[in-house]
Amino acid sequence: MLITLGILLLLFLFTSVPIFISLGLASFISVMFLSNTEPMVLIQRLFGGLDQFALMALPFFILAANLMDGGGLSVRILRFSRALVGHFAGGIALTTQVASMFFGALSGSSPATVIAIGKIMYPDLIKNGYGKSFSAGLLASSGAVSLIIPPSITLIIFGSVTGVSVGSLFIAGIGAGIVLGLSSILYIYIYAKRNNVPRDKRASLKELGATFGRAWWALLVPVIILGGIYSGIFSPTEAAGVSAVYAFLIGYFVYKEMNMKEFFTICVESAITSAQVLVLVAAAQVLGWVLTRERLPQTIVELITTNITSVIIFLLLLNLILLIMGMFMEGVAAIIVTAPLIFPAAMALGIDPVHLGVIMIANLAIGMYTPPFGINIFVAQTITKMSLSEMMPGLMKFLAFNLIGLMVITYIPDVSLFLLKILE
Repeated sequence: MLITLGILLLLFLFTSVPIFISLGLASFISVMFLSNTEPMVLIQRLFGGLDQFALMALPFFILAANLMDGGGLSVRILRFSRALVGHFAGGIALTTQVASMFFGALSGSSPATVIAIGKIMYPDLIKNGYGKSFSAGLLASSGAVSLIIPPSITLIIFGSVTGVSVGSLFIAGIGAGIVLGLSSILYIYIYAKRNNVPRDKRASLKELGATFGRAWWALLVPVIILGGIYSGIFSPTEAAGVSAVYAFLIGYFVYKEMNMKEFFTICVESAITSAQVLVLVAAAQVLGWVLTRERLPQTIVELITTNITSVIIFLLLLNLILLIMGMFMEGVAAIIVTAPLIFPAAMALGIDPVHLGVIMIANLAIGMYTPPFGINIFVAQTITKMSLSEMMPGLMKFLAFNLIGLMVITYIPDVSLFLLKILE
């Protein structure tokens, strides 16, 4: 049955059938025609896959991200970021990277970050002498960091699939996200020095204070979320609701850039996005149950523990697999499919479960802009109007530096876990 399931899944995916239909339909056909299991069991698994407390955070974080964008928080973060780093070599490019990291802490969505930051910064990058290929590579790669910086939707999914604490994953994601961002910043600095691109005039303390004051309410969001979780005031799920309410209050009453009509539109869009993610989760849970019933995870664990005894080799192979998967699948889908298979084997080798989650998400983040099929590439093309061949040189250079960052995250666990150890 597993062979039939695999063939059907690949057939559906490569014929552009929507992922949730591919996962669910391949499972249903395989079980109905090649086993004695009652189809009603699959229906139960479909709904049971959504009956998880951690998943309640998803709709609220999605709503919060959309409210922050619609309420003017992203623009204020950009202005503050530019005042903060604009005077350094590669200042405008650094602004794009830093603002993407800030916005990632608000939205948790990689494509959303590319669009929100890219449509504002791309014209400025070109105007100030940055090459088109470099600028396109910067937009696609800087948005990828959003996948790992908390509150990350993908980290929530990993926690729901494996049972690992979402709060611990959030804390670990901070260090890993910073390392990934710093690897891009290193390349930006080298590029700016070599090409002698112009930089902004250093912002005065008054100007810096003014932009910080206007962005203050937006910058408080990650502090509220993470501070509330680790002070015990609320759980990660409750933090999602708090962030959504906070985003509405700031956008409507403080910045006054959102009216009730826009608020209603944002709610509808958020509901649609939430449904898209959750139906994918439900379909993947059915697939996961079928694979477990056929003992595929157990077989993989036995193969790995018998043939691979080195954690270094295991993590290297895991990185290669996930980087390739990230090119073809969105992060949530990739985690749902791979985490149940990889997690038991990693635990058998003694890998920290939180560290494993961070490694997996970091790989998928880089996969989001890895040619030729990374999702962020197509999103960036809507802004830059460039072909893949034109974007390729810039993409590959950012990819090379981010892979160095990935190796640091993978083989130096304390990069991700040091904050967690301090807070425990």
